[in-house]
Amino acid sequence: MPAVPELTPEELEEFGRELDRIRTEVMTSLGEEDARYIRGLVATRRGLEVAGRALLFASWLPPAWLAGTAALATAKILDNMEIGHNVLHGQWDWMGDPKIHSTTWEWDIVVPADQWKHFHNLVHHTWTNVFGKDRDIGFSAIRITPEQPWHPIFLAQPVYTALLALFFEYGVAIYDAELERVPSGRMDLKEALRRLRGVARKARRQIVKDYVAFPLLAGPAFLPVLLGNLTANMIRNVWAHTIIFCGHFPDGAVFFTEEQIENETRGEWYLRQILGSCNIKGGRLFHIMTGNLSHQIEHHLFPDMPSNRYAQIAPRVRALCARFGVPYHTGSLLRQAGSVWKNILRLAFPGPAGRPERATEPAAPETAPAAEGGAVHGRYQAVA
Repeated sequence: MPAVPELTPEELEEFGRELDRIRTEVMTSLGEEDARYIRGLVATRRGLEVAGRALLFASWLPPAWLAGTAALATAKILDNMEIGHNVLHGQWDWMGDPKIHSTTWEWDIVVPADQWKHFHNLVHHTWTNVFGKDRDIGFSAIRITPEQPWHPIFLAQPVYTALLALFFEYGVAIYDAELERVPSGRMDLKEALRRLRGVARKARRQIVKDYVAFPLLAGPAFLPVLLGNLTANMIRNVWAHTIIFCGHFPDGAVFFTEEQIENETRGEWYLRQILGSCNIKGGRLFHIMTGNLSHQIEHHLFPDMPSNRYAQIAPRVRALCARFGVPYHTGSLLRQAGSVWKNILRLAFPGPAGRPERATEPAAPETAPAAEGGAVHGRYQAVA
């Protein structure tokens, strides 16, 4: 990772002001065109689901099965990524539409919306990449940085990470229940059971819908429809897992300690979001299919900004990073995914913990240039 210049308090304040200015300009310009975008996307998702399920009813014909599964998988990806994730962030609350609002939306995955909003919106986005605060660092089961102490269980992480990708919605749902806190007394058993009941209710609805109701409606095509629904869900899970991991865990992503963020200013919070996030390059359709999480840096800077605006502001954010010598990590999907899996494989084996953090490691596939001779910003020099 390129060196991050030692920004003065005045420079950090200016850095924060410039980013605040970008946010204000966008949020005050939201209007009917943005509303048409999200409403059109919701309608497209519904149309794809209807078409996909209809085609699967004719799935004794292989082309119909393939087309139906592809349409249903695409609908589920849109529901999960560009619609559900972003609606639940409150990105579209400004419209005042109760049908597309963070308080009323429920999505087509087994994670209950209320639980996800707490652990993702509040915990993860507040404490991005902070050890002991951000539970999304490796989801407590995957060693994704040498700073994490090694344990023999990590030898199996390439296998269980692949399984997590296939059943990602279930892994996230169970993980967000925080069951590991019960034995230590950090969470009441009643609260854990309440969360599990919420997951079970949501999972039951999803299982009945995809693996019982629609296959039964298909009559003789019961098995092909069931397999088509299962395949569509797995495609969605693998895609979501890939995009999320590529936005958080490639080479170049920086991790922090609680001590490093004490008395953190607004400018330093912005800086941490940028250093801890990585973008993925692609075209407009690719960005929509990723939920615009291919603009992970912009999303972490402005999680409540409508995602269709990230492509618009990305050049300005990148230029601002270049101006202050702050790395702006981006690369192709293949490069970022390869980097993630290389680290998962490499860190399955014993290695040093507590070494200087990634500022000494190779750069991500592409970064904005850092100022020559710059030192790592004082707060983020090393992870203890």
